[in-house]
Amino acid sequence: MTPHLLFEQAMAQLPLVAILRGIEPDNAVAVGEALWQAGFRLIEVPLNSPQPLQSIARLRAALPHALVGAGTVLGVDEVRAVHAAGGQCVVAPNFNPEVVREALALGMACMPGVMTPSEAFAALALGAHALKLFPAEALPPAVVKALRAVLPPEARLLPVGGIDARNLAAYRTAGASGAGLGSSLYQPGRSAAEVGQRARDLAAAWTGTIAA
Repeated sequence: MTPHLLFEQAMAQLPLVAILRGIEPDNAVAVGEALWQAGFRLIEVPLNSPQPLQSIARLRAALPHALVGAGTVLGVDEVRAVHAAGGQCVVAPNFNPEVVREALALGMACMPGVMTPSEAFAALALGAHALKLFPAEALPPAVVKALRAVLPPEARLLPVGGIDARNLAAYRTAGASGAGLGSSLYQPGRSAAEVGQRARDLAAAWTGTIAA
């Protein structure tokens, strides 16, 4: 299955991205398997983690049906390195047209970071699969609602930064297509079991099956 189809499938199942900032390769598979069991299908290893390409390669081998990629991808050379390691998705904190073009040229899913309507429209025009609304601390649900009113209805908006079980429902109600989850889900030192429980709680908060 191509990364594009995997991305579509993952978004349809549970549109939450697990951001494993700081994870080490020796812990990656156990955490990844816990996330999979909790329903997560989108896993991101930021490139400012220890040996991130090793973690990506190990996660890809262990979870062939998940969409595994890299975050904090800032340049074209990094896109190529992630692709060579088996990464299928590129996530960035900013909108760099060259990064988007290279990711798409390599057949990868791409989610650039945007904060303004101008950036959002430009990224969509290049073919970005989704928009990372970052930092969400500065983009409350009201901003997401305003963006949703002017962007194409099929545009996917995923706020990232400060997202947790307490505000997931508000973002979804405002029009978010999903979200990226960092420290509310994973921090170095947390066991795979704890990450799995947090993942289940966050998934339930997104679907509305428990009160946040």
